[in-house]
Order: sequence, then C-alpha cells, then structure tokens
Amino acid sequence: MDDAALSNLAIELGAALKARGYTLALAESCTGGMAAQAVTSIAGSSAWFDRGFVTYSNQAKVEMLGVSSQTLEKYGAVSEQAAREMALGAINNSQAQIAGSITGIAGPDGGTLEKPVGAVCFAWAEKNTPISTITLHFSGSREEIRQQATIAMMMGLLDRLNRSAAKPLQN
Repeated sequence: MDDAALSNLAIELGAALKARGYTLALAESCTGGMAAQAVTSIAGSSAWFDRGFVTYSNQAKVEMLGVSSQTLEKYGAVSEQAAREMALGAINNSQAQIAGSITGIAGPDGGTLEKPVGAVCFAWAEKNTPISTITLHFSGSREEIRQQATIAMMMGLLDRLNRSAAKPLQN
C-alpha cells in the first residue's frame, strides 16, 4: 500500500470517528508512532485524535500505560495479553472513546520459533465494550512489516467503528 492509499485509509478512519463523535488514542510499540503519524497527517485530525503513546520499552509500557510487569514476564511484550493492557491503558490515560494498540517484532532480528519476525499483536478498546485482540503475521522488510501493522490497526479500528455504528442505539 502506498502513501496515498494509507492517507485515504486515515481519512476514512477520521470520518468514521467524527461521525460517531469519538476521539482516538493509540499505543504503539513496534510501529514507533507510525499509526499516529498517519492519522495526524490528515488536516483536521485534532477533532478526532486525542493522543498517542510510543511505548517501545517494557518500562515505558508499565509507566505510561499501566501494563503489568507480571503480564510482560509471563507472556512477553509481544502477546495479546500485553496488547490488551496497552489498549486499556491508552483509553484509561486519555480522553478517547476508542483506542488501539500494536506490539510486535518488526525485525530483521529478534524473532523466535514461537514469535517469529512479523508477529504483531493488536488490541482495540472502546469504553464499556469488550476488548478485541488478534495476532497477525506479516512478511517483508522491517519497514514493510511496520506499514502492514499500521494498516491493520486502522482497518481494525474502522471495522470496530462500522460494527458499532450498525447497532441500534440503546435508549
């Protein structure tokens, strides 16, 4: 996906957030702020983007997002459990109504048999809604893996927003 396509995806995400009256928070590790950069490249994004957390180290995940050190010890930073706590920390430490998190191994080193290069865990949290998590496996260069993870984050957010928009509002 080229920069124009990524920009169009960010525009679509912004429109969906604005239509719901939501603001977004992001917690990123392996993407290093790439998702936040993509959404803030859109003029007017301050109306729907609250903040981003780049928590590359485990200590940053603990300090900024409240990720449990026990979670990191037991499951590792690249785990759906860590992604879940990152998304929850992003929503709890922001004014946002929806948050997403990304943690993974972009390579070219750092992979293991259990968690190979390209393994990326995601979570999406919305106030008063169960948190969704998934692990995806990407291939390519470090930059390609990071870009694919950014795209997956935005598509996951759009999917979640579109599903919640399709539900009838409760009285």
